Amino acid sequence: MQKIFAGPWNKIGSASVYWGMERNKRTFDVLGQLGSLRRYARSLVRNADEAEDLVHDALVKAYERKASFRRGANLRTWLLSILHNAHIDRLRQKRSLNRRHEEAAVEFEPALPASQDHVVRLSQVRDAFFNLPEEQREALHLVAIEDLSYQEAASALGIPMGTLMSRIARARASLRSFEETAPKISHLRLIDGGGNENN
Repeated sequence: MQKIFAGPWNKIGSASVYWGMERNKRTFDVLGQLGSLRRYARSLVRNADEAEDLVHDALVKAYERKASFRRGANLRTWLLSILHNAHIDRLRQKRSLNRRHEEAAVEFEPALPASQDHVVRLSQVRDAFFNLPEEQREALHLVAIEDLSYQEAASALGIPMGTLMSRIARARASLRSFEETAPKISHLRLIDGGGNENN
């Protein structure tokens, strides 16, 4: 299948071929939702290339189903739901459960500017987030990052609101537990090239 867009992650390329006519329609501004789609994709798959492919799949499906979009409905919720389902389809087609667990265990290690302890903490929190069960991670992302209401997030995931709230509560409890038990870094000191501690 030919991709809707190509090139670097921050470019939309030929997507405008499909969506250009829709850009001026406030009710179907798909390009205006790319930021949310990309963020959600990165919360589901930690690899940038896989996330790009996932967004592409979601845009293809949205284009194919645009006639089913109800005027006045929440476009972002509709698109996030399509992306979520595209992710599930990919998992079913390409990954066994064991493979998924192995990938979830891989840690992302961002570049660490020297002496910036808060970046170390951010990395720890990010790892804790990605170590949450996927169902908790996706629920928390939609509410905390995308700022969807519980009803909108539940609709995007295709689950009852009570189930969504339960997943978010468990996710937040796990993160609170991490916060209470994680090593403190307020006194962290980095060692310089000569092996001397910087005071």
